[in-house]
Amino acid sequence: MNLSDPIIYLSLMVFLPALGALVLAFFPRGKEEAARYFALGVTILTFMLSLGLFFDARGVQFKSSVANMQDMFSAPWIPSFGIQYLMGLDGISFPLVVLTTFISILAFAASWSITKHVKAFCILFLLLETGMIGVFMALDFFLFYVLWEVMLLPMYFLIGVWGGPRKEYAAIKFFLYTLVGSVLMLIAILMLYFNSDLTLLNPQQLASAGVVKVDVSGPRATPEGAFAAWKESEDALAKRFKEITAETDPAKRRQLHTFNILALQHIGQHEESPFLREAWLGKSIQWWAFVLLFIGFAIKVPSVPLHTWLPDAHVEAPTPISMILAGILLKMGGYGIIRICYPICPAAGYDLAYIVCSIGVVSMVWGAFAALAQNDFKRMVAYSSVSHMGYVVLGLGVWSLGMWSATAPGSFSYNADYWKMGVNGAMFQMIAHGISSAGMFFCVGVLYDRVHHRNLNEFGGIMARMPVYSGFAIVIFFAGLGLPGLCGFIGEVFVVLSVWKYSQLLAVISAAVVILTAAYILWAIQRVYLGAEYRGPHGEALTPMLPREFAIAVPLTVFAIVFGVYPQAVLNYMQPSVDQQVQQLADWTERFDETQETLRKSLGKEEPQVASAAP
Repeated sequence: MNLSDPIIYLSLMVFLPALGALVLAFFPRGKEEAARYFALGVTILTFMLSLGLFFDARGVQFKSSVANMQDMFSAPWIPSFGIQYLMGLDGISFPLVVLTTFISILAFAASWSITKHVKAFCILFLLLETGMIGVFMALDFFLFYVLWEVMLLPMYFLIGVWGGPRKEYAAIKFFLYTLVGSVLMLIAILMLYFNSDLTLLNPQQLASAGVVKVDVSGPRATPEGAFAAWKESEDALAKRFKEITAETDPAKRRQLHTFNILALQHIGQHEESPFLREAWLGKSIQWWAFVLLFIGFAIKVPSVPLHTWLPDAHVEAPTPISMILAGILLKMGGYGIIRICYPICPAAGYDLAYIVCSIGVVSMVWGAFAALAQNDFKRMVAYSSVSHMGYVVLGLGVWSLGMWSATAPGSFSYNADYWKMGVNGAMFQMIAHGISSAGMFFCVGVLYDRVHHRNLNEFGGIMARMPVYSGFAIVIFFAGLGLPGLCGFIGEVFVVLSVWKYSQLLAVISAAVVILTAAYILWAIQRVYLGAEYRGPHGEALTPMLPREFAIAVPLTVFAIVFGVYPQAVLNYMQPSVDQQVQQLADWTERFDETQETLRKSLGKEEPQVASAAP
């Protein structure tokens, strides 16, 4: 096995947890402790593989200055339908992969209080980790969908078997919501697949999509040379491409369909995109695809009004699964919007930008007010996630303003700087929320494991009884609040600043949400940690942190501070890819608006002639 080959290294990183789950299946009964340590070792090794990408990991390395997809590989999977085993990393996916492997270690370390069906829990947890990592790396839509579904069953059982008193209700609700989103996503995938045409793309676009492989030297060193060699090769896709493009009769010309996400992005932004054809009720194919995909991803985010599964799932899920759910799974919704919705369906995104931004703002306000009304500590943190993820939707939805130049009538100037700020802020918010939300659910779990309740009105005086734990908890909750100097501040500020040029009303509302966030966070800290005395049951169990709990709290607190003080540690890796994608969409918008303006002018010239001709 040669780890210098991306297909080996990245595949190992994705499927090592699944291999670990397979090995665990053969562990003898009664070896629960061995199963725990083995599963923990697998999560640590997976994290080390992701860390290896920061360095020259046997020739596989993620370079922070490169905007394009890196370490991309492809292999035929189902050639008859053009389905490939296609994966890669860029600045949008790489930070989320590292976050996934990191939170997985801490979440599993927090699972030591689970004593029922330990081996089954470990197996399902590792399968869930494979699905999560794979979603962030998959570049084939079919593969993306399969890995997206892989997460569904493990999470269903992890909530339904190891959850609280209403675990069955919460698990079924989670399953049904997610399944509805998956069905809508599948419909959109099929719409895009059967209307896609790979032959529309030029050699440069085919190379950037991974369809054509460009070598370092030789005749394949340029996209054109690689395309010419690929067309004459024995590759099944190349043969179909050559056969279709050789057809001279337009009536007999077929389309070469593809599931390649990067190719679909180029097709969606093509001047003659087949996705712009009218589908239903006067709306285009990509408009309906965007709506279906956005609903599917908004359920996962979750956004109001599709959020009601989240509080129930969080409240009933065990602590490690709540950490995974808030720290990783919610980010998949935001990732899907930025990776798939906008690049593939830009016209729909442009048309629905204000609606998307409004959904983000409504989620922020609704989630904050709901959190303020809760007496259950865990439910309050769950609603805070709805509010904080609203910033992500808002930042992704902001479409910067284009202005017609007053000095040169008819010329169009498009400024994408604010949208870049918004998307970078949304991406940073996903990473920051992954740290702070996982930390907050961990802090709730530490108390619940001791006193077996979450009633905010019965807490108090925890600082005096557990001073070290309380110190960690207050830092993490302040990070969730968005205090300057902690990780939650940067993303929220970027998003609010980016919105101002788009809609001052939405900017003012989103900025005002900070007051509501401070209200419920500070009130919770006062009631739990700073109250006069503890008023609930099992007060004798409020003992200092265990070494295992201390080992979980330290890295969460450290990164909450480091990312707040030095945000470039994250932005250096994500910003080149984010800026490139936003600039491509800005260029598309400029061309689109120029076309629309030319059409309006031509219609304006014709209308007076028609009117004057009338008797």
